[in-house]
Amino acid sequence: MWDRRFTLYFTARTVSLVGDAMMPVAAVLAVGALYGITGAGLVLGVWTGTFVLLVLFGGVLADRFGARRMMVLADLVRVLTQGVLAAAFFTGPPPFWLLVAMAAVAGAAVAMFLPGVNGMIPLVAREPQRANATLKVADALAHLTGPALAGLLITLTSAGTVYAIDAGTFLLSALCLALIRLAPSGAPTETPAEADSSTSGGRSLGRDLRQGWHEFRARTWMWAVILIWVVYGVLLFGPLVPLSSALIGARLGPNAYGLAVSFLGVGTVLGGLLALRLRPARPLAAGALAMALYTALPLCVALGAGLPWLLAGHALGGGALAFWSVMWATSVQTHTPPVVLNRVSAYELAGSVSGIALGQILAGPATALASPDRLLLISAAACLAGCAALLTTPAIRTLRRAAPTTEPPPAA
Repeated sequence: MWDRRFTLYFTARTVSLVGDAMMPVAAVLAVGALYGITGAGLVLGVWTGTFVLLVLFGGVLADRFGARRMMVLADLVRVLTQGVLAAAFFTGPPPFWLLVAMAAVAGAAVAMFLPGVNGMIPLVAREPQRANATLKVADALAHLTGPALAGLLITLTSAGTVYAIDAGTFLLSALCLALIRLAPSGAPTETPAEADSSTSGGRSLGRDLRQGWHEFRARTWMWAVILIWVVYGVLLFGPLVPLSSALIGARLGPNAYGLAVSFLGVGTVLGGLLALRLRPARPLAAGALAMALYTALPLCVALGAGLPWLLAGHALGGGALAFWSVMWATSVQTHTPPVVLNRVSAYELAGSVSGIALGQILAGPATALASPDRLLLISAAACLAGCAALLTTPAIRTLRRAAPTTEPPPAA
């Protein structure tokens, strides 16, 4: 698996993930210090909102012009946004309008970048499941080290240093992606989508969006999972962080919550490593069974478990979600035609993220109706109900692992 193509792609994704993990901490600490919680929340909200609004168009453009090209362009845009913010923090407190504007541009860049992530995997890896599991481990490690690095740098130096390093991660990512060659020697270096870009001028953007929607809707297992994931976003993933951080912090202190998050990352690494070894014949069914273990996370917080049980619940939840994520990503990549894969990925991203955003927004008002521990009990029940729905939906339960390709990806 570790040929030149995958090594470059792995390096690009890893450094980009570190940059992504640093950004929220930089926004909360640096922006919050200047403009308060409301200002930091608005900056993060603009970033997320722009992403949700534009991600479908990112999928169309990735299929039209090629995932690699769009990812390189998106990285270069983020070099610009983070570089501007670094210079602004080095020269003095940046105006709020600049922070909001750069957040919007960065969110748009991520919307152009992420739909191509799925589309690139089959082009750079002969075994998509192993590649996805390896990248999931890298993702977990990035989210363990990125926030800590951002916080340490802001404490020891300044926010400008964090944004400058952030810009450097995206520059290295763009360089690695640009160096990937996807066709054998003597053949064109474009992917099929890239090779067709010269004729894209006559194609309608609306038609491309409709085609992506048709392909997404035609796969019952896919839209059924996303429908369940929207509910998960509202009832489980969205409210989990604000509610659990408040409960754990009030009962055991902020250090205990930080430790719990670290164990969540440890569990994610272990879940990714497990997905490297197991190759279930029915990946989504296996992933749904694993997701049932995720119930332990909201449940241990809601029941006021002691610190050892709390850490075990977070590790178990992280492993369960990581295993599901690998099974899901591999299924999407291997059961979707390459020419529409980026658009289909954009639809599943839009559905998943919108549910989480809505859950985050509703978490605060919901505490006026019920206590945080009772809300987390609802989250745990929703997790089990969702797993039951996954396993009782025939299209999801019976989806089989795609046969391995007989041809390797195009040579470097």
